[in-house]
Amino acid sequence: MDLQKSNDRSDISEENVVVEPKKETWWDIIRFALITLAVVIPIRMYIAQPFIVSGLSMFPTFNDKEYLIVDEISYRFNPPTRGDVIIFRFPEDQSKFFIKRIIGLPGETVTISDGKVYITKNGEKSLLDEPYIKEQTTKNSQTKLDSDQYFVMGDNRAVSYDSRYWGPLNISFIRGRALVRLFPPNKISYQPGEFNNYQLTK
Repeated sequence: MDLQKSNDRSDISEENVVVEPKKETWWDIIRFALITLAVVIPIRMYIAQPFIVSGLSMFPTFNDKEYLIVDEISYRFNPPTRGDVIIFRFPEDQSKFFIKRIIGLPGETVTISDGKVYITKNGEKSLLDEPYIKEQTTKNSQTKLDSDQYFVMGDNRAVSYDSRYWGPLNISFIRGRALVRLFPPNKISYQPGEFNNYQLTK
């Protein structure tokens, strides 16, 4: 049996039904803004924060004007580790933020001698291998770290103002670690500059 197309418009409607979109009220706009703020503000305050690198203290790992997203939540669960690139409030002026690399951990002694960095832990002194730096430090020092202190330095040792000059960094000043580099586009990366594969030579 052949099926014939029906010409009876009562069977199939070919008319398009247009539903007029609902007009937004001021209350809808305010409600959307409040929901957005309720989501964004906690993220900005407690989870992730954008920062722009200023200066060359971490060159060549980071350059001036690079845009970073800082992870502010991980250190609530796990302590910072050697090699982490961190952002912290400068202890001598807490309105300023610094970016440096963690070199010494709580309880260790950091000795800088003849351009080399030594870590003493549990009575054993070891040379720290740092493949990410171009120039060795020229300032000799020895620093014993308390249970809540870290020794931090910039990768560009010649210009970095760090723990060699103003002392250990208390953990309370640490804001977070560099999580993502978003700018420049050709250097977008996850956990930029982080280095945890240290070789301690006795």
